[in-house]
Amino acid sequence: MNTDDRDRINNRNHRFLLWRRFCAGLKTIKHRSPKSIFLFLAVAALIIVWRYRTIVFSYDYLQTNEYFAALFPLADLCCQISLVFIGVVALSFIVIAIGTPWGSWKIRDNLLRGGLYNHAGEAPILLSVDRPTNNGKRKKGSNFRMTVYEFDPVGIPLKVWNDDKRDVIEAALGIIIDQIKYGNGRNTILVSGAPATCDLPSMLLWQENYLSQEDFVLVLGESLGGRQTVNIALTAHLLLGGSTGSGKSVLLKLLLMQCLRKGAEVYIVDLKGGVDFHPVWHQKCRRICLTETDLLTVLEEIVTELERRKKCLVAAGCANLSEYNKKTGNNLHRLILACDEAGELLDKNGRNKEEKELLAKISSFLSTIARQGRAFGLHLILATQRPDAMVIPGQIKNNMDFRVCGRADNVLSQIVLDNTSAADQIPKDAQGRFITGDGTVFQAYLFDERKL
Repeated sequence: MNTDDRDRINNRNHRFLLWRRFCAGLKTIKHRSPKSIFLFLAVAALIIVWRYRTIVFSYDYLQTNEYFAALFPLADLCCQISLVFIGVVALSFIVIAIGTPWGSWKIRDNLLRGGLYNHAGEAPILLSVDRPTNNGKRKKGSNFRMTVYEFDPVGIPLKVWNDDKRDVIEAALGIIIDQIKYGNGRNTILVSGAPATCDLPSMLLWQENYLSQEDFVLVLGESLGGRQTVNIALTAHLLLGGSTGSGKSVLLKLLLMQCLRKGAEVYIVDLKGGVDFHPVWHQKCRRICLTETDLLTVLEEIVTELERRKKCLVAAGCANLSEYNKKTGNNLHRLILACDEAGELLDKNGRNKEEKELLAKISSFLSTIARQGRAFGLHLILATQRPDAMVIPGQIKNNMDFRVCGRADNVLSQIVLDNTSAADQIPKDAQGRFITGDGTVFQAYLFDERKL
């Protein structure tokens, strides 16, 4: 790109930016922002100048002097035209100033230098900054006050913001990013974060008052933006990933504990003979499957229950379990099937023919639950540390709506989240630190299973 082309693009970008600032200013004025007072003061000043223009511009000499008296009407007309022009320009710049967040030009330059721009060389435009006040309320479960930056993405997709340029955005804004997501019907990008001096604690202890009172909302931990939760009534199945020692087993038990407290029937698959689960789990859970044969029996029962519930919901004219329980007064419990190492369970390498046939049946039943279970209150929570794309079949993985990954390498992060954010953003020595599919980093609560 030669110098002339670069200058032409820069001029076009500046005109485009001024127009967006003007529109943002009008939007701010429409919402009666405190900044609007500057526009009202400017309008009042222009009205006063217009009303007393003969005094301000000293027309007395023109009116009293016989040589210039004839020029007075022309002078007055020129004055009026000039005032209108000056007023329009002044008000336009005031509107642009109102629509320009403090420091936006510096942020734009930093993003340009960091390489966040589109094919036309345009950097994202900062439209607004929602800064918390000293008396502002924190989001529930948060120790930090979030600042939300709203950008016009100028055609740059969300994936680039989250995966490729997250570090650049953090440096440009001087924050630790909590979340980057679409806003305003996918027309803008919202970046929320806390000051760069803030960080999540390395350990958070579970407290009983953290248990959500909402229908099957499970609490995972705490992010910079507040308490991180998942509603399995809406997001039916969970996939947890992470290397050995990342804390995924502790997170799995935290979720299962809450399921038990909410009245769910929990089935656990532990092919290590049950050693990973304290004896209290054997008392509280519906069943702990120690072999593939036990699991197959349980899956057959669950799929039979699925078909029974399907008939019940159809007969009652209900679309899901919550609606059915509310309408009929029945209390069909949610069924949770959890596996701490799905990779080991579903791996067919080194298996004989009979074992492969058994695993094929297990995989088929799991696929059925994954596809149809949400409406009927049947849920899967699968955890894996295996960086092998072939371990969890696509029919199961594609229906795991909510995905979380702890400390992992690029391969495992890509398998669980479809990106490498876990490898990039979770410290190598972190325990209990996870990232969700939408890029939110959180510290999971540490739960003492002996208190179950």
